[in-house]
Amino acid sequence: MCLADLEFDYINPYDSSSRINRVIMPEFLVQGVLCFFYLVTGHWAMALLSVPYLYYNVDLYMRRQHLVDVTEIYNMLKWEKKQRLFKLAYLILLLFLTIFWMIMAALDEHDHE
Repeated sequence: MCLADLEFDYINPYDSSSRINRVIMPEFLVQGVLCFFYLVTGHWAMALLSVPYLYYNVDLYMRRQHLVDVTEIYNMLKWEKKQRLFKLAYLILLLFLTIFWMIMAALDEHDHE
């Protein structure tokens, strides 16, 4: 939303980048905890599906490219929008798979009673 507002000049670059940068580290931490949770609970398929996203986040952090630069935000606007939409689609896919496997486990447990 911040990127669309920035594209149409509803918000200045500093506010947009500070809003985006504020949620990046919590996003990385939540993804790491989720992947760890999948591993601890023995959901290997979901853990394997979560690892590429976690690796991408760690790679961005290690290369110091995880934060949005105020001075480069207009030059990187198209790339940032594509990146955020891809991440959103990937997380929605993981959410649907998690709900699917949860329902399947509940139905399987119900059939054994």
